[in-house]
Amino acid sequence: MKTITHWIGGKPVESASGRFGPVYNPATGAQEKQVGLASVDEVDAAVANAKSAYESWGSASLAKRTAILFKYRELLDAHRDEIAELITAEHGKVHSDALGEVARGMEIVELACGIAEKLKGELSTQVSTRVDVASIRQPLGVVAGITPFNFPAMVPMWMFPLAIACGNAFVLKPSEKDPSASFRLAELASEAGLPDGVLNIVQGDKVAVDRLLAHPDVVAVSFVGSTPIAKYIQLKGVEHDKRVQALGGAKNHMLVLPDADLDFAADQAINAAYGSAGERCMAVSVVVAVGDTGDELVGKIAERAKNLRIGPGDDPASEMGPLITREHRDKVASYVAGAAAQGAEVVVDGTGYSVDGHEDGFFLGVSLLDKVPVTADAYKDEIFGPVLCVVRADTYDDAIKLINASRWGNGTAIFTRDGGAARRFQLEVQAGMVGINVPIPVPVGYHSFGGWKDSLFGDLHIYGNDGIAFYTQGKVITTRWPDPADAGINLGFPSHS
Repeated sequence: MKTITHWIGGKPVESASGRFGPVYNPATGAQEKQVGLASVDEVDAAVANAKSAYESWGSASLAKRTAILFKYRELLDAHRDEIAELITAEHGKVHSDALGEVARGMEIVELACGIAEKLKGELSTQVSTRVDVASIRQPLGVVAGITPFNFPAMVPMWMFPLAIACGNAFVLKPSEKDPSASFRLAELASEAGLPDGVLNIVQGDKVAVDRLLAHPDVVAVSFVGSTPIAKYIQLKGVEHDKRVQALGGAKNHMLVLPDADLDFAADQAINAAYGSAGERCMAVSVVVAVGDTGDELVGKIAERAKNLRIGPGDDPASEMGPLITREHRDKVASYVAGAAAQGAEVVVDGTGYSVDGHEDGFFLGVSLLDKVPVTADAYKDEIFGPVLCVVRADTYDDAIKLINASRWGNGTAIFTRDGGAARRFQLEVQAGMVGINVPIPVPVGYHSFGGWKDSLFGDLHIYGNDGIAFYTQGKVITTRWPDPADAGINLGFPSHS
């Protein structure tokens, strides 16, 4: 059985901990690989390699850094199908979705290629007599990233390309459920010419996470995952004097006004709720139907949901693949099984779904719940699966109150033809990312990604300008070069004359 190893100091390193985690093919349910789970000593070795590499990488020229990043982008483009196949094999998502994940990650690599423009700094001359002030940004040192299973290539690329472009060395702890994609990303970075130790991968579980959070040489930690773990990362990281950027979970609402194109809204609800089997933090998990739109909209969504093609991710005919593990599939199914008892109407029940020839795979059909009370578990919890809830609201004002009452504030969307209503919504809704007739408003690479409330812990969002600010620290330099003709001593405060 193949074992996925660490990547430390520019080469594969077999785990010596004696602990291993299973890596399944979600389409078959079979364990096809195992991954070594790092010990504290192995994490320390990765950090030590990063610290040593930073000594020269942190002062490397912008020209050298960007040349490597441009080459890296070329290699990613050449190997995008290979990376997507690794994602499909271990995560289960369909190949087209995996290709899209790689493409979105590459956007941040492209942003990193332009780091010289982003780090230009500022200069004010003659702020006082012969006094100039400059503002610059410098790297932090060794930084770490802890990433989730649902985007095993994209989310790591949200972090390490910008971090290393800014001059830092990076230690990545990817999900142990689908570790191969990030390992391949590190191999390609080395092939692009990235010096040994600048990017390290430690495979692992909570042992590795806790050591990264406590290690005195790790200056900052980025995290994407569930809200409870994001809170834990922030508290433990701050306890150990680290800069923390922790993105948590979500319950994203899509508000549909009576004037909306309901066919278009139904199409977009299907795409946003069931794409990647609903295992994404920007999935639409709640549709808020305003006024008398509910019955017609639910009918259109149900019609489309019943016709989705669910199967193995490597089958070109499949539109949705399996879930990541058997345990997660069963947990998602439990929300549907208990929905009716909590007052919801089960319009489409996907819990009994199976795929011929893949009966042991972690498949789940799509489910649609209507008239879901806000007290129901299916509404209150982040399900992270192919379950769409519909709630009803009499008016726009009722709908906005309902959305803003949510403890999460990651993404939200409105579907309408009314520009005034859309403008009001974008200002009033309490969420970090807003779509207008766009169901999943994930920003392009040069705008930052991040939510509000229980969807973000820390001050700065990920990638874009916020990402650059997170991976650098500001320094202000005030200089005065006296005229050679000047002489004498003056103990007074400098004047502005």
